[in-house]
Amino acid sequence: MILVIDANILFSALIKNSVTAELMFDKSLELYACEFMIDEFFKYEDMILLKTHRTRDDFVTTMHQLKDIITVIPQEEYSQSMNQAETITPDKKDTMYFALALKMGCGLWSNDKELKRQDAVKVYSSEEILKQK
Repeated sequence: MILVIDANILFSALIKNSVTAELMFDKSLELYACEFMIDEFFKYEDMILLKTHRTRDDFVTTMHQLKDIITVIPQEEYSQSMNQAETITPDKKDTMYFALALKMGCGLWSNDKELKRQDAVKVYSSEEILKQK
């Protein structure tokens, strides 16, 4: 299954061992992310370290593991989908996720129920992905 992941999925996988964290490393999932998410991780690095009680070295190791399984797509590759994404997204801060999903013709992995209030992009929760396995 090909999916664009939102930042909250990544934060959730980093902060606690959960279904989301397990799914992140499932080989049957092909995961893509918007490039701005890298900045988000480093912006919230201290918060992540505090919540997880991980060392900075553990954080860096985890980031390298995620880099190996998630393909980061530069914004210019999906910028032509931004206008359409703005018209369908229930939450303007999620426009880039929708633009990338539209460009790739795939679903969006998010546990944000509000994002399901549109029908142009299929939004999957972690539980829904697990059920399809």
